Amino acid sequence: AMKVLTTLRNHWKKTTFGVCLLSWGGNWLYGKHCDNLLRRAACQEAQTFGNQLIPSSMPLKKATVFLNPAACKGKARTLFEKNAAPILHLSGLDVTVVKTDYEGQAKKLLELMENTDLVIIAGGDGTVQEVLQELSDANVNLLSSCVQAAFSKIPIGFIPLGKTCTLSHTLYPESTNQVQHITNATLAILKGETVPLDVLQIKGENEQPVFAVTGLRWGSYRDAGVKVSKYWYLGPLKTKAAHFFSTFKEWPQKHQAALTYLGPTERPPEEPEERPSRPPLYVRLYRRLRLYWSSPPKEIPQEVTPEDWEELKLSTVELSIATRNRQLDLTRTEDFMDICIEADAVSKGQFVNRGSQKMRDPHVCPEGSQCIQASRCILQLPEGTEGSFGIDNEEYEAMPVEVKLLPRKLRFFCDPRMREQMLRAAVQ
Repeated sequence: AMKVLTTLRNHWKKTTFGVCLLSWGGNWLYGKHCDNLLRRAACQEAQTFGNQLIPSSMPLKKATVFLNPAACKGKARTLFEKNAAPILHLSGLDVTVVKTDYEGQAKKLLELMENTDLVIIAGGDGTVQEVLQELSDANVNLLSSCVQAAFSKIPIGFIPLGKTCTLSHTLYPESTNQVQHITNATLAILKGETVPLDVLQIKGENEQPVFAVTGLRWGSYRDAGVKVSKYWYLGPLKTKAAHFFSTFKEWPQKHQAALTYLGPTERPPEEPEERPSRPPLYVRLYRRLRLYWSSPPKEIPQEVTPEDWEELKLSTVELSIATRNRQLDLTRTEDFMDICIEADAVSKGQFVNRGSQKMRDPHVCPEGSQCIQASRCILQLPEGTEGSFGIDNEEYEAMPVEVKLLPRKLRFFCDPRMREQMLRAAVQ
């Protein structure tokens, strides 16, 4: 024993390295073991759903999964197959997986959407937007007026696999363990609790509308935020570095525009959640043909007088237009989106500090900002304006746009604990 101790003392560098390596290896193995326990517990819970008896005349519920394998730096497919797929299959769902890693698949979605009971989006913010956009392009848009009755009632599940998963904050409890976060989200789909989420329709002149469940950002914080990854070599200082170096441009950075907007709208009473039983195929085909051949339904004219519109000239360091999905209130009586116009008189030190805060919560509205509640707005940019919008963390060319709120347009599955928390907060 003394000989061993003497050897270890004489080679203390190797000994220290070996101890560190063993500690790291032990910790890694323990983490893997804990992850496997979480997966097993989730699968056992899913099995209880799969063991439920259903009448022989009732078909299996069909789920269409839109999986983005490129999410999470290409790890999304493995994460889905290890953590979510076993739970879905054990629950008794008839699962069809569609990969969203190539373009031109929009035409195939019509048939899939016609024969599905629920949609599951597996990826990040970009995948959510991509799926909504593809459905729009395939003329089965969940948001279009002529078929919204058929499709906007299809519940949507979200399995967070991407780098940014903003909806997770609303739908599921916070978790530092990725495996637990994914299994919780998948189990929430089986439990069947849903919440209605608002959608923004963003339309440029002669452009296809873009749909957002979080919102639009235009300004200096967004521009600096997209460059953070360039400074990866600075480690934890990369965020501050990106914002600090952006102050070397023309300062102060002012974004000028004209904003015209309408105030909040009164919320109509919510329809009952019970879904009618699925009609036979021939009935659905007949309804679709009748809808196709009949003249488009007449929209109820909304009396909007010129006096209802408010006009505003603005100069800001950043403008954001966001849904209320992050602060969901299931009992509110008005529908609106939040427009935040940040003051352009900001020091370089404040800009760098707020930039770090914005990376954590992009739509936070700092003190001293002008906050407006609106149901619809038109953003006019000066001619020759360059730069980009961030729409649900995806980049689009900056241009004049009309933003319209589509209230409670989509139903997303959520953890029952989160729904209870929302209702409790509303009562208080």
